[in-house]
Amino acid sequence: MSSYEQLQFLARFILPTEIIDNFDIVEIKEESKVLHIHLDEQELPPEGYTKETVTPNGFFPSASVFDFPIRNRKVVLHIRRRRWLEKSTGKSLSRTWEITAQGTRYTESFAAFLKGVFGYTPNPR
Repeated sequence: MSSYEQLQFLARFILPTEIIDNFDIVEIKEESKVLHIHLDEQELPPEGYTKETVTPNGFFPSASVFDFPIRNRKVVLHIRRRRWLEKSTGKSLSRTWEITAQGTRYTESFAAFLKGVFGYTPNPR
């Protein structure tokens, strides 16, 4: 197993499956006991389209999402979703992701855990 494959294997235990399956880790930084993991959406066209019918058109601004702490460090996922252009019409497209719990900036699994422990989802700050 290559070192890249080993890192991907380890990441499957740390990050939500929908993140690992659809985003690439582009940078990891630690600042003041906060682990910042920067992720870019993989180059997979929106559902119903192919690479022949759409072209990548950059990224939306990064969104910050909080996930389970790792080794006493808060974890912030900085997620950039990809934009696409439909070649025939010039229409802008993107994929839709259900990564956060409704009304929060927490991953669905972390929000469910917090709600189970506290009975509500506390403020992330």
